[in-house]
Amino acid sequence: MTLSIDELRRMQDSVGRGLTRATTWRQEQLQRLSDLVEQHEQEVLAALAADLGKPPTEAFFEIVALRQELKLAQRQLRRWMRPRRVSVPLAQRPGRADVIPEPLGCVLIIGPWNYPFSLTLQPLISALAAGNTAVLKPSEHAPAVAALISRLISEHFDPEVVRVDQGDGAVAAALVALPFDHIFFTGGGAIGRKVLEGAAAHLTPVTLELGGKSPALVLEGADLTVSARRLIWGKGLNAGQTCIAPDHLIVQPGLKAELLKAMASARTEMYGTDPLASEQLACIVNDRQFQRLEALLDKAQQEGRVLIGGEINRDQRRIAPTVIRVDDRQDPLMADELFGPLLPVLELADLPQTLAEIRQGPKPLALYLFGGNEAQQQQVLETTSSGGVCLNDVVMQAGVPDLPFGGVGGSGMGSYHGQAGFDTFSHAKAVLRRPFRLDFKLRYPPYGIDLNLLRRLAG
Repeated sequence: MTLSIDELRRMQDSVGRGLTRATTWRQEQLQRLSDLVEQHEQEVLAALAADLGKPPTEAFFEIVALRQELKLAQRQLRRWMRPRRVSVPLAQRPGRADVIPEPLGCVLIIGPWNYPFSLTLQPLISALAAGNTAVLKPSEHAPAVAALISRLISEHFDPEVVRVDQGDGAVAAALVALPFDHIFFTGGGAIGRKVLEGAAAHLTPVTLELGGKSPALVLEGADLTVSARRLIWGKGLNAGQTCIAPDHLIVQPGLKAELLKAMASARTEMYGTDPLASEQLACIVNDRQFQRLEALLDKAQQEGRVLIGGEINRDQRRIAPTVIRVDDRQDPLMADELFGPLLPVLELADLPQTLAEIRQGPKPLALYLFGGNEAQQQQVLETTSSGGVCLNDVVMQAGVPDLPFGGVGGSGMGSYHGQAGFDTFSHAKAVLRRPFRLDFKLRYPPYGIDLNLLRRLAG
């Protein structure tokens, strides 16, 4: 059953009456969420295996991410909540100005299916730390995890603090139409636009965590053995269904042959000679996503462009990490975010030209650079825009709890993790305190102050 407007108002009222502003209340909610994560580890691993075929180690990464975020929030909460003093201009002294973070109210968190446990609950950590109540809408495409989240939240939280609404897109649309105080959405751009449109009716602020075609560049100076291992890992992780997975590879021509050889070797080391039989490989979430990837792979195979891999199992919805030659950016593999274990590889003819081509497309969620000298690394940082950048590795930037995570342009808006998440779910309230003494009549009509003196006072 979808949340009613009366239920929403009750959840907002608990914030409005100041009940959630106390540090003790916030720490209690964070501890409840910590207990939920710690006490149900095996159930979480089983649900992730049921929905996505995740091996235990990859599934455990979702728990680790929550543990790190919780520890940081519990440790830093008092500092984040502390009012920040702002200097007062001479003309307004004596006076005191502060910026006080206060809760937004009741927030809606819409989770994704690719990391359905961690990416639904991680924003909740920030929301509770900031003193909000929350409604969670887990993804219906990960039904085992959605059911588990619903049950565990009801066991660990008061329903007027956190509650879960399950259902399909119609349920999500009905929730978005309610006057929440903030909406946090993780998912694809098409649904993100609908969330933004729905939120506009109530002028509800929105955080969108989307994705995009995140490039990985390999230049001279890269350790090709390590680079290959990290690229295969990043593309094989969760069967490539990771918003910050390297979407495509751009390699200097002189490095290509050696890098591909190292990637083939790394793939065998990780997944064996029969990767479809490996217990380390997750599956594609559903038939629709599988068929989309299968069509792209079939075309590449027919044209003889598969350089590494290409193995596929329709019954198990499994695709091995696969590297595919791409001759130009007009290739269908370069049209949209792949969100699967297919890795197109292009040759880099000229770094400035490549960076210009990256700038011409939608801003990616992540940009990866392997190797390059200091000047080239700085050139990449200064002439491209992306949600984040990682040098000589992939995906790992998301594992730094206090590093803001979020997109820019087409890859999203807003950020979270650590204090960035606390700030996202807080309103920075400006407060000026003025005494009654020294009430100069020069400020009041009839104005008799000389403008030259006023200019000097105003600085």
